[in-house]
Amino acid sequence: MKPYKILITLFISVTIFSCDDYLDLSPISEETSGNAYETGRQIEAALVGAYESFQSSEYYVWDNLLFQDVRSDNCYAGGDNPEIFQLDYLDIAPTHSRLFKHWSNIYNAIAKANLVIERVDQVDDPNLSQERRKQIKGEALFLRSYHYFTLVKLWGGVPLITSTLKSLEAEDTNIPRSSTEEVYAQITSDLALAASLLPDVYGNDASVNKARATSGAAHALAAKAYAQQPNPDYQAVLDHIEAVESSAANYQLVDFNELFSGNNENNAESIIEVQYLGGNEGNYGPQLLLPPSISGDSWRKFVTPSVDLVNAFDSEGDTVRKNAAILFESVDWVDEFWGNAQNTSIPFSYKWKNAGGFASADNTYLIRYGDIVLLKAEAYNELNQLQNAITEVNRIRTRVELPNLTNEQSISKEVMRETILKERRLELFLEGQRWDDLARYNVLVSTMNNLVEIDLRTNTTVNYNMTEAKKLLPIPQQELDRNPALVQNPL
Repeated sequence: MKPYKILITLFISVTIFSCDDYLDLSPISEETSGNAYETGRQIEAALVGAYESFQSSEYYVWDNLLFQDVRSDNCYAGGDNPEIFQLDYLDIAPTHSRLFKHWSNIYNAIAKANLVIERVDQVDDPNLSQERRKQIKGEALFLRSYHYFTLVKLWGGVPLITSTLKSLEAEDTNIPRSSTEEVYAQITSDLALAASLLPDVYGNDASVNKARATSGAAHALAAKAYAQQPNPDYQAVLDHIEAVESSAANYQLVDFNELFSGNNENNAESIIEVQYLGGNEGNYGPQLLLPPSISGDSWRKFVTPSVDLVNAFDSEGDTVRKNAAILFESVDWVDEFWGNAQNTSIPFSYKWKNAGGFASADNTYLIRYGDIVLLKAEAYNELNQLQNAITEVNRIRTRVELPNLTNEQSISKEVMRETILKERRLELFLEGQRWDDLARYNVLVSTMNNLVEIDLRTNTTVNYNMTEAKKLLPIPQQELDRNPALVQNPL
C-alpha cells in the first residue's frame, strides 16, 4: 500500500470529523469551530480534507471528462444519461444539473483550501515547524489555484473568494463575478507564492512526492495558466517550464505504455496525481468507461471515443498511443456512431485499466511532464523559435515510435500550430485537456462546426451548432437564484 495513502487514511481516521465538516465548522465532538485548528495534527487533517476534494466528489473523477473530452470532438456521450447527451450535443441550459453540482464541488474545494491558508499561521503548536507551516500554506495555495483555473476555463470570470466566509449576510455571500483577467492574476500570484514555499520533493518516496503539491507542480500549473489566459504570456510559460525542468524532482518522459499500464503510478513523468486506495477510497470512473470484458457489466458504457478521434490516430499511424488509450470490443448494445447494430466492434476509453467494481485503485494524472513538453513547444512556436518547437515535439513523437516531423508538418509558425494541436490531442486524449486546447488556439467554433460525425440511425451529420457564446458554460441557474450579484454568460 502506498505510504502517503496510508497517511491520508490515518489522518482521516484519527480526526473525529469528516472532510466535509471542515466547511461549515459545526461542532466536532468536544471541539468547536473556535478551537478546532489549534494543533499541527488538526491543520494537517484539514489539508488532507482539501486534497480529498479530488477524490470525494465528481469534480475530477468524472466532470473533467464530460466538460473536456465529451463536449469536444474527442468523445460521444455513450451511456444512457440525457444530460450527458446534452453536453455532447452542446445543448446546455443554465438548469442543467451537472453545472450546479460542478460549480458547488469546486467552490467547496476552494473553501477547504481557504480555511487552511487562513488558519495555518494561527496554529500555536511547537510541534509544527516553520518549514512545515510554509509547506502547508503552499500546498493549499496550489490547490486553490488549481480549482480557480478549472472555474475560469469553464465559466470565465467568477466570484473570487480568497477567505472563509464570516457570516451568511447578503453583503458577505452575494459576491459578484471578478473579470477573467482578475481571476488569472490571482491564480498566477498564488502560484508564485506557492512555488516559493514548496519543496521540489518531500523525500525519496514517490507516492508522497506525486500526491502532494510541490514547487514543480506550482510552476507547471503557472505555465499552463499563463498560456491559457486571454493574453498569453509565452515568455512566462517558458520561464516556469525552465523551473519545472530544473527541479530536483527530475521529471522525465517514460514509456507511454507504462504511463497507462494501471500499475506504474507515481512514475517519473507524473508531476502530481490523484491517489486512490481502492475500496472505500476507490475511483469509480473506470467502471463507467471500460468494456464488458474488463468491467463485467452488460450495460452501455460512457465516453465513447469518436470516429474523428480514431481517424486522427490512424492518419498519423499512431498505434502506440491509440492502443494505450482505446480498446475495441464487440458489444450487445447498439451504438449509433459505430455500426448501429448489435455485435458491432466499438472503441472504449482505456487509459484507466482496472474497473474495480466502482472502487478502482487507478490514479489520475493532474499534471504530467508530457503535457508540459508540448506546452513548451507551443511557447517556442509562438515566440518564433521554430526549431526549438520542432525539437520538443519530436521528443514526444520519438517515445511513441513516430518519425520526426516532416517539413510539411513544420514549415511555418502557422503550420506548427496545427501540428502541435494535433499532437496534444493524441497525447492527452481522455486527460481533460481537449476543450481547453481548442479554446486556447481559438478554433473551438470552427472545429466543432466542421466536425463530420454521422448518426447512423438517420444517416445524417450531427449539427453541433457551435457559437462563440457556447465557449463558456452558463452560470448555473440555482447559483443565479441565490446570488443576485451574478450576471449570466451569453447564451
